[in-house]
Amino acid sequence: MTHAFAASAAALAVFLTGLPAFAGDVRVTVSGVRAANGPLYVGLQTREQFMQNAGSYGEIVASPAPGAVSVTLHGVAPGEYSVSVWHDIDGDGVFDMGPDGKPIDGWAMIDGASLRGAPTFDQVSFKKEDASIAIDVDMIYAD
Repeated sequence: MTHAFAASAAALAVFLTGLPAFAGDVRVTVSGVRAANGPLYVGLQTREQFMQNAGSYGEIVASPAPGAVSVTLHGVAPGEYSVSVWHDIDGDGVFDMGPDGKPIDGWAMIDGASLRGAPTFDQVSFKKEDASIAIDVDMIYAD
């Protein structure tokens, strides 16, 4: 019985070492989602990925209901991330910009409403420690 317990404990230790240290969930609640035909993309980006077509964690909500939408990203390792949300309102798969360079599609970032130009990572990032956390962002649409 002792050998079986030791073997089980060793197998469990090997399994646990393969998991990211202190990984937890990040729940992102997006408020102010408008009715539209396209999907909602919710992602976390590192400093290196910021404002690129890349991300560390993400989820697509195919048909988001208007109002508040919550997405839980599982197994997020500790680190610094930005939250990027894009609502592809016409479903064309392209982040649409107007002739003035301003977004036509809906978007959200941490403190997005306070931005007065292109964001920097430091302006819109958060630090994820060991535990699971919740982040709230508000959608911004061109009117």
